[in-house]
Amino acid sequence: MSRYDYDLFVIGGGSGGVRAARIAAGHGAKVAVAEESRLGGTCVIRGCVPKKLLSYAAHFHEDFEDARNYGWTVGEVSFDWPTLIANKDKEIDRLNGIYKKLLIGSKVDLLEAHAVLADPHTVEVGGKRVTAKQILVAVGGWPERPGIPGIEHSITSNEAFHLPTLPVEVVIVGGGYIAVEFAGIFNGLGAKVTQLYRGEQILRGFDDDVRHFLAAEMGKKGIGIRTKTEASRIEKAGNRLTLHLNDGSQLTCDAVMYATGRRPKSDGMGLVELGVAVKPDGAIIVDADSRTNVANIHAIGDCTNRVNLTPVAIREGHAYADTVFGNRPWQVDHRTIASAVFSHPPAGVVGLSEAEARKGGHELDIYKADFKPLKHTISGRDERTLMKMVVDRKSQVVLGAHMVGMDAPEIIQALAIAVKMGATKAQFDAAIAVHPTAAEEFVTMRTPVAG
Repeated sequence: MSRYDYDLFVIGGGSGGVRAARIAAGHGAKVAVAEESRLGGTCVIRGCVPKKLLSYAAHFHEDFEDARNYGWTVGEVSFDWPTLIANKDKEIDRLNGIYKKLLIGSKVDLLEAHAVLADPHTVEVGGKRVTAKQILVAVGGWPERPGIPGIEHSITSNEAFHLPTLPVEVVIVGGGYIAVEFAGIFNGLGAKVTQLYRGEQILRGFDDDVRHFLAAEMGKKGIGIRTKTEASRIEKAGNRLTLHLNDGSQLTCDAVMYATGRRPKSDGMGLVELGVAVKPDGAIIVDADSRTNVANIHAIGDCTNRVNLTPVAIREGHAYADTVFGNRPWQVDHRTIASAVFSHPPAGVVGLSEAEARKGGHELDIYKADFKPLKHTISGRDERTLMKMVVDRKSQVVLGAHMVGMDAPEIIQALAIAVKMGATKAQFDAAIAVHPTAAEEFVTMRTPVAG
């Protein structure tokens, strides 16, 4: 009989923690999960799932407009924010229930309370102490805001999902994918949106062509993007907020949303007291097997600040459970991971940007296509699509694929397989196009536009 209460204790009931718990239990381990909030983590509760539901809602106003040129007579339309939020909440509740059923079905104990590490094998949770041979930390991340005067009057993405009413005018501070996505959501639902970013261009880290192209498309939709701009303080008068900007100007609005970064939610759980190595930003330091410097404590997902995407956390949790409990060791390959921005229009990318490839010493062939998609030849909408391929000139291996436009996330998922496998440009060319589609451009681009 084990001298511990559990073989594995998981702190955090997000997608990565739940996957690790279920896989470990499937290997015969006795497992418990501690979660102080609802199951599902950032993605399901306050991230990608509810955000995409709101993004769907925000597209309808353009769909109604486009329908007229396709022969439809569209009557008077209106939008009700409380209905959208209530239906979104119902779906999140449903998903939370599914996660609970999955854990119960896997015979994993769920402890709905905050967990703190007392020693390397002991966890204080819900007023009692339990012991475990192995501990996995999967507590995710949390939005952070700068400490400027009046910051308490702002919201983050967490609160944006629960606003009682839709703001008439909203300022979004930040240039990452969360800021860009919410700019599209609020704009599409009828709010006047201004986006502030202190850098040169939105979406730092993405391919430069993607950044500039998307910024231009967002501008066409009425989103005011102001770069090299940040707020020094926020003042509230009644229901209105005033932002004082670094260029001396002011902006007034109904809501200010900060999307300027997220921080690993690793504080307040006893890690530092146990000597677990943590970076200044709170990221738990781990090796390729997700091990910390304390032998039996591992960490996965956003709290490690490696690649902060839900599917990555799930893969890390699976690899951990197979390695530690299944006698099937393997590691997650964090290279060439596809990602999407559910902006308006959306973007999808996989592999290296042009700048990254050049920095890596590659001589390149660059292929690009910029066109009006077939749908908008009749709709009349001035929205274009960009596709780009980054190809190593010597080997002709496709190093990166980038897209902005309708269905970009769906298309890039399929391309991720080819790029991950190291497909060459000739192999892309050998694929016969599906016509008429936007995706066919990825197999019909023949002439490099730059080297």
